[in-house]
Amino acid sequence: MPTLKLEKHFMRQSSRITKNSKVIHEKLLKILKTLQENPFTPSLKTHKLSGNLKDRYSCFVTEDIRITFKLSDDNIYLLNIGPHDDVY
Repeated sequence: MPTLKLEKHFMRQSSRITKNSKVIHEKLLKILKTLQENPFTPSLKTHKLSGNLKDRYSCFVTEDIRITFKLSDDNIYLLNIGPHDDVY
């Protein structure tokens, strides 16, 4: 099972997003567990990005909130989380 590596920016952003919403906090925890088990689980809607972000992937937390990450060996580097327009 891959190891999740949380970058500082990801940690700051996730704190802001979950600060006022217990529902989103709980959903994020479930998403992170699923991501660690299999980053390409269909429910995550994981897809490879293009352009300047071509070395990254994105998955859904909610309809508007996305996580961007990189895959490397047995690690998943969580880079960014936030609304669609903010993470791309």
